[in-house]
Amino acid sequence: MIHSTAIVHPNARLADDVEVGAYSIIGEHVEIGAGTVVGPHVVINGHTRIGQHNRIFQFCSLGEIPQDKKYANEPTRLEIGDHNTIREFCTFNLGTAQDVGVTRVGNHNWIMAYVHLAHDCQVGNHTIFANNAQLAGHVEVGDYAILGGFTVVHQFVRIGAHIITGMGTILLQDVPPFVLVSGNPSAPHGINSEGLKRRGFSSASIMAIKRAYKTLYKSGLSLVDAQAVIQQAEQAELQPLADFLANSTRGIVR
Repeated sequence: MIHSTAIVHPNARLADDVEVGAYSIIGEHVEIGAGTVVGPHVVINGHTRIGQHNRIFQFCSLGEIPQDKKYANEPTRLEIGDHNTIREFCTFNLGTAQDVGVTRVGNHNWIMAYVHLAHDCQVGNHTIFANNAQLAGHVEVGDYAILGGFTVVHQFVRIGAHIITGMGTILLQDVPPFVLVSGNPSAPHGINSEGLKRRGFSSASIMAIKRAYKTLYKSGLSLVDAQAVIQQAEQAELQPLADFLANSTRGIVR
């Protein structure tokens, strides 16, 4: 299952059925779970743990040191979950000691070519990153988020669950859950109604989210006042939005 031209460090821990393609390099502190396929010309380095049934395509670089001048060879980590597709030329860096020390990718993510995840990014589950989406350091991405091609995200930005960004979007502030954003500077354009339907949200829940969106973006209220109205709503589906707004430190796209 390991091509004769691949270089796998003897201390690396690979499940018996892991496939490693031609000319790939697997470092000393790498762990790869069952059913994962590593294509040709892939480099996996650092303290990197990859779960089960992932597909990693050619020319990816996973677990290299952060692009951060403060990095001093601390044993920080990269953790990738299960059932992820990682297409060509992706680069995922280790974490840094200045944050939690680990860059994380969850489960069932579809990550297309040339995506960059910088140090200490935290990516949830069931996300889609289109080609050339780029995350600076310390970015958080919620479950089911969809980033359009060439989306660029500033460091420390938080991206809520179930959002969509348009192609070429520049994100300098947080994106609340459920919202569609696009442009440079980015601006809101409604909620992800179709995505919510596909994920089983009821019509009543979607209507409650639409009302919350109007409160946040169309009512003329200040952010603080709109946040208070949403916080007082009794619908359970609005709690993730209320919690997100309460914990935003960069301000939101508005």
